[in-house]
Amino acid sequence: MSELLFKQFELTRGSFLKNIEGITAEQASVQPEGFNNNIHWNIGHVLTVTEQFMMGFPKKSNHLPANYIELFGNGTRPSEWTGDVPSVDVLRDQLKAQLGRIKEVPASTLNEKLKKPFLGLETFGELANMALFHEAYHLGQIHAMRKLV
Repeated sequence: MSELLFKQFELTRGSFLKNIEGITAEQASVQPEGFNNNIHWNIGHVLTVTEQFMMGFPKKSNHLPANYIELFGNGTRPSEWTGDVPSVDVLRDQLKAQLGRIKEVPASTLNEKLKKPFLGLETFGELANMALFHEAYHLGQIHAMRKLV
């Protein structure tokens, strides 16, 4: 089962990366009517939330700058960005590197119980599945935005 989960991360992340390929900074910064954020934010959000779910960011992972929580965490929006915001190209490279780290997660950890349930999820494996669902959801958002931009 763990092999399938990690294959799904490869498939989902590969599709995500392919979908954002060729997006210009201008396209990524447009917030289409009816959307709360833009493509740039969605890319950073997927990176940040996956790092939180899979690597315990920011407490257990230092692979991303701490300010990513303020830029891309839940409830944030690009209209509130201040300071240094990483480019889409930087985020894309970080997504690629993150996939490598995910593939190094020992399969045995998938059965580990979470310290406290999160959204009804009780094990790390269930949280990993949520990370995949979350990424696919935002891939859909980006796909829709690309059509409008």
